[in-house]
Amino acid sequence: MTYAHPEVLIDTETVAKNIGNSSIKIVEVDYDPENAYRQGHIQNASLIWWKRDINDPVTRDIINKSQFEELMSRNGITSDSEVILYGDFNNWFAAFVFWIFKYYGHEKLKIMNGGRKKWEMEKKPYTKEEPQIQKTKYVSKPPNEGMRAYLFDVRRALDKTDTVLVDVRSPKEFSGEVTAPAEYPMEHAQRGGHIPGAHNIPWATAVNDTDGTFKAVDELKKNYEPKGVTPDKDVICYCRIGERSSHSWFVLKYLLGYPQVRNYDGSWTEWGNMIGNPIEK
Repeated sequence: MTYAHPEVLIDTETVAKNIGNSSIKIVEVDYDPENAYRQGHIQNASLIWWKRDINDPVTRDIINKSQFEELMSRNGITSDSEVILYGDFNNWFAAFVFWIFKYYGHEKLKIMNGGRKKWEMEKKPYTKEEPQIQKTKYVSKPPNEGMRAYLFDVRRALDKTDTVLVDVRSPKEFSGEVTAPAEYPMEHAQRGGHIPGAHNIPWATAVNDTDGTFKAVDELKKNYEPKGVTPDKDVICYCRIGERSSHSWFVLKYLLGYPQVRNYDGSWTEWGNMIGNPIEK
């Protein structure tokens, strides 16, 4: 069985054959560019650093429309460009940027299946030379709010039987045993636990450990359906600040074809610190 939208994935071999294709923009998205992009990247790939480029420097929010347009322009991307995203951490942050691109209406967009992990396993070449980028004038569409869940959406969901919450964090975060993931040991929430009624399906269970590629459809269905995360439900994914949950959002929406999936990027940082919000452990 094939993915619902196979067009959003591209394999490493096809990327390697299209490195010189001027109509394609390859973009690496890293958690840690100093130990990834700076040490070597796919030829002609530009860099989007999630912490610097995707988050507003002042407000606890993703970048706004004009900031997104400036980021695209700096990367030489036009609204008609076909963009291929890939990165470290099994495309965790590439999926986050995919969500941002779609939020602002960019249409021609793919993730390189397996990311850096698979590219390196296959011993495909890297370069340390950064590309010479011709700046563009990008104009985005208005944000698609149907892709995003806010605090009031999640509060309403607590009383709705047709909505299911998916907590994609680690089991220890879900249970409240730890209040921050291992990657962010200093960034604790005030309380540990999870949103009442949420199901714990860690984001990484959707990828193959060996090469970082996404699991097959049948395996993915076994990941979600037994826990009541089915296509007939309104699905809201969350994690700590919305990056891991965007990976699961991508899987549910594009690989399994669920019609209504939203990413709650306020996530546990907002919910677990908000006065009056109920939690479970």
